[in-house]
Amino acid sequence: MIATFNGFEINPIHNGDAWKICDLCVANADRFKRYFPKTLEQNLNPTLSQIFVDNKVKAFQNKTEFLFTLKQSETRKLAGLIYIKELDWDKKQGEFAYCIDYNFKGKGLISQSIKALSKYAFEELGLETLQIISHKTNMASIKVAEKNNFKWIKMLNKSYAPPGEKALNMELFELYKYER
Repeated sequence: MIATFNGFEINPIHNGDAWKICDLCVANADRFKRYFPKTLEQNLNPTLSQIFVDNKVKAFQNKTEFLFTLKQSETRKLAGLIYIKELDWDKKQGEFAYCIDYNFKGKGLISQSIKALSKYAFEELGLETLQIISHKTNMASIKVAEKNNFKWIKMLNKSYAPPGEKALNMELFELYKYER
């Protein structure tokens, strides 16, 4: 376990998470399709989810990507997923990506998760720069960055193309280990 707060806990992904991730993705397909299309398409049924989980467990072990689950401690209900991805070990840099079940949105759970995982990334993984990249209309994600003292760095011109859409300008926020 990485962290606990307010009846929730953050854990590294493990092989028993496939069904819960499948349920999360299917129930939130409309919410995830724009900014989490790859995670969604890899979790549309339990068989795909097991392959996804197996791959993410291996990635975690190989330190190429870290996926964490956010669950209610008592019920074990999966509330969200948090990635540390786009790792550059030479620069000691990684990027957060996160999604939350519609039943849990607006409760500050992702903000608290990013706080805990930033500490973990700096102290346990040895990263020195963490990034959040968000579209300017995703106010919830921008609030997560701001609540965790990430600083706006710049606009990334046409850096992300949602499925079936033109490339969007995205906003880059960063948090530095030595400026926390």
